[in-house]
Amino acid sequence: MRHDGFVFRVRAAGLLLTAAYLVLVGWQLLRPHNVAWVSAPNLQPLDTIRDDLSLGPLQAARRLGAGLGLLAPLGVLLPMAGGRADSSGLASFVRTTFAGLMVSLLVEFAQTMVPGQIFDVDALILNTVGVAAAHLLIVPAARRRILREAAPIPQTAHEPLPASMP
Repeated sequence: MRHDGFVFRVRAAGLLLTAAYLVLVGWQLLRPHNVAWVSAPNLQPLDTIRDDLSLGPLQAARRLGAGLGLLAPLGVLLPMAGGRADSSGLASFVRTTFAGLMVSLLVEFAQTMVPGQIFDVDALILNTVGVAAAHLLIVPAARRRILREAAPIPQTAHEPLPASMP
């Protein structure tokens, strides 16, 4: 019984945190921007990344880090929400990365309807890599710990001596 209750709590927390994070990301990314002009959408992979790298190491790290970090928490939150601690690590990685790609694609398409926002294929790439990297860095170790914590307490074969016996 200990296993079921623990997994239920982890899954409930994962669902709540995932929903809250997606609302935050939507609010952050789908607000109109007041700009004098908007550049054309970027449909050429690595074009924006190449431009960011030409800005110098600090600015490039800031911009690329923002792209990688934006949806990275989903790499951990989605497996939590799924509640499948005993599933295959590879299957979890593939499911999570694909879901991260779909969320990023949804956000990129939704941004095209917001004034001052454009579609950028490099944002899609960076967001998806961020989700995959977060999953690889955190989920396998967390999964091992959750399974260890949720494991039933083994019964010993030896009965303790009654208190009255020397």
